[in-house]
Amino acid sequence: MRETYKAILKQVFTFAVMMMACVNTIHSQIDAQYTQYWAVPGYYNPAAIGRTDFIDIHAAGRLQWVGIDNAPQSFTGLADMPFKFLEKRFGTGLVIHQESAGLFNTLNVGAQIAFIKKKFLKGDLSIGLQIGMFNETFRGTDVILPGDDEYHEGTDDAIPTTDITGTAFDVNIGAFYTHKWFWTGVSVMHATNPKISLSEESATEQYYEFAADRTFYFMGGSNIPIKNTLIELQPSFLIKTDTKFFTGEITARARYRKFLNGGLAYRWKDALSIMVGAEFKNFTVGYSYDYPLSNISKASSGSHEFFLGYKVKLDLREKNKNKHKSIRIM
Repeated sequence: MRETYKAILKQVFTFAVMMMACVNTIHSQIDAQYTQYWAVPGYYNPAAIGRTDFIDIHAAGRLQWVGIDNAPQSFTGLADMPFKFLEKRFGTGLVIHQESAGLFNTLNVGAQIAFIKKKFLKGDLSIGLQIGMFNETFRGTDVILPGDDEYHEGTDDAIPTTDITGTAFDVNIGAFYTHKWFWTGVSVMHATNPKISLSEESATEQYYEFAADRTFYFMGGSNIPIKNTLIELQPSFLIKTDTKFFTGEITARARYRKFLNGGLAYRWKDALSIMVGAEFKNFTVGYSYDYPLSNISKASSGSHEFFLGYKVKLDLREKNKNKHKSIRIM
């Protein structure tokens, strides 16, 4: 029975991807859904950079719906650091994101800048901007059109049979606030609702359009030390919507001696997650497993996610420009 469900879902997944290629405009959410979103806030919000006196480097990978052919696979690399300019604090960062799903491949690259206002309402407020590009590719050479019955044709001009690609300008904006007891942020990814024109050379040239939907994010969390213990509670949440689709998740984690951490998460009508992690000197590692709560569980064993972080301390203190030599009286 499991193999039957698995075969059906594979066919449905492939059919859905091919149907997406048949319409004039493809609307898609191209952002990764990381369970450990709290570890890579700069991916969702360009204002969440430069908040510490470190160069922060993170890499995250996600294997979604393991067991289903051509299921989404994501990889994200982030790096950010603070700097001072005209006595003001700023953050700068770089984001690279790659994802494959079905016959589609997406590549996002963005440069980030954030202005950070220190001691704003007893916290730090930052406003961020990300400017970059995203590239979309459709592997038409892998399309197989059945033509051995009266319901299908071996060719269809609406479906590309060659690899096609296109690139568009992309903009993300956000605001982030950090307090002693909590953090929160709001952002808009793909603010300009960019569209990519894809085309293939043929006797009658066909054009296809891929649209990245404008998506809104609201996230937050807290760090609550338990008195007389070495344990800290770290609840957090992430809400995502493009005004047509909505999802949200809530996470409950605990950290012991600022070394080991673990917890559970629930994504609305989608998955139940478990996660573990560790911090050692300048390194951070984490792993999470998502168990699907929908019918996809009949074909998939779940989703796996990993992340690795490394940080380097920076010295942003004011330098003493007036150096004096000590005079010793003999």
